[in-house]
Amino acid sequence: MATKKIEFILAPVETHWVGDGFKVHNFIPAAPGLDMHRMDPFIMLDYNAPMKVAASKYPAGVGVHPHRGFETVTIAYQGKVQHHDSAGGGGIIGTGDVQWMTAASGVLHKEYYEKEWSRQGGIFHMVQLWVNLPAKDKMSAPRYQAITHESMGRYPADKSGSFVEVIAGEYKGVKGPALTHTPVELMNARLQEGATAEFSFPAHYNTGMLVVQGSAKVNGHDAPTDHFVKFANEGETFTIEATSADTVVLIMSGEPMNEPIVSYGPFVMNTKEQIREAFDDFNHGKFGYLED
Repeated sequence: MATKKIEFILAPVETHWVGDGFKVHNFIPAAPGLDMHRMDPFIMLDYNAPMKVAASKYPAGVGVHPHRGFETVTIAYQGKVQHHDSAGGGGIIGTGDVQWMTAASGVLHKEYYEKEWSRQGGIFHMVQLWVNLPAKDKMSAPRYQAITHESMGRYPADKSGSFVEVIAGEYKGVKGPALTHTPVELMNARLQEGATAEFSFPAHYNTGMLVVQGSAKVNGHDAPTDHFVKFANEGETFTIEATSADTVVLIMSGEPMNEPIVSYGPFVMNTKEQIREAFDDFNHGKFGYLED
């Protein structure tokens, strides 16, 4: 198989606050070359690089807000987040865990630092990824998946203790626990210095990776910490080599749906009329109720 070409390697863009708890670099769709269509089915990527959170008895976060038409995937590298939604989903995710919420026909939800973690404070380090839903599933029932670190698939990369952790999709026969509506590959390469892991995805899949800790070489190109690597839709394989200890790289690849994308704030649909319907339904209380 042919080597997958690197389109560009992007340094972290300027941060902004989401609510009062999440200070993020928005790679998708804000960064050049990473719009919703170009990265379909990945329509948003917010990266909260490691930050020190002071102890507080009032947990920061994001209050009640609606979503429709897609899924939110929160990956915890450090810290704890608590989630509640109007469809009855909810829970706490901590270091190494993933929260996969399918908003679909519509939910209200809120996300905060977990109460006891907030009282102590600490390092907070997370990714939130939005995954689009195909038109046929946008009005399906909401779903919540709490994926623990222990439940993820794991493939040993070498004898150094390095491994690839599979959240969704499959790596060398090891499957991830997440249920997805379209083909989505989502995994962490956790590599010690000098260790390598090879990946192969169909050329037409939209593929990228984020260096969340340490540093790496990708097909021989330097990828420093907090940098995003966008692959072209040419070739299938690439190799990640860790160039520092305890390197962690988030890899994402998905089959594009090639459907119209119309987004407005918390709603991602296929037409402007569907966006208007989403606002009408929200204003008429059809997303349920959730106490702030």
